[in-house]
Amino acid sequence: MAKMTKSQMLANLSEKWGVSKKEAGEMLDKFVEMVYSEVKGSGEFSFPGLGKLIKKHRDARMGRNPATGASIQIPAKTVLKFRVAKAAKDALL
Repeated sequence: MAKMTKSQMLANLSEKWGVSKKEAGEMLDKFVEMVYSEVKGSGEFSFPGLGKLIKKHRDARMGRNPATGASIQIPAKTVLKFRVAKAAKDALL
C-alpha cells in the first residue's frame, strides 16, 4: 500500500468537507500555521484523539563518532517530539 500524497489528502478532505480542493488546501495551511504558532508560544499542541506535539530542550552530551570511534561533544538543542495518544494506539495497534 502506497502512502497518501498531499494531493490525495486534499482531494479526500475536500470531498469529506464538501469544499473545493483549493479551499481544503487553504484550511490545511491555516491549521498548520496555528500548530506552529501554538508550539512556538506554549511549547506544545494537542491533537485530540491523535497525540501531542511537544517542544523539548535536549542537554549537551557526549557521543561517539561511529566511523572512527572517537568521543565527540554533542551540543544542546531544542527538538520536537510527538507523543501518540492512547486512543490512537488502541485504534491502530
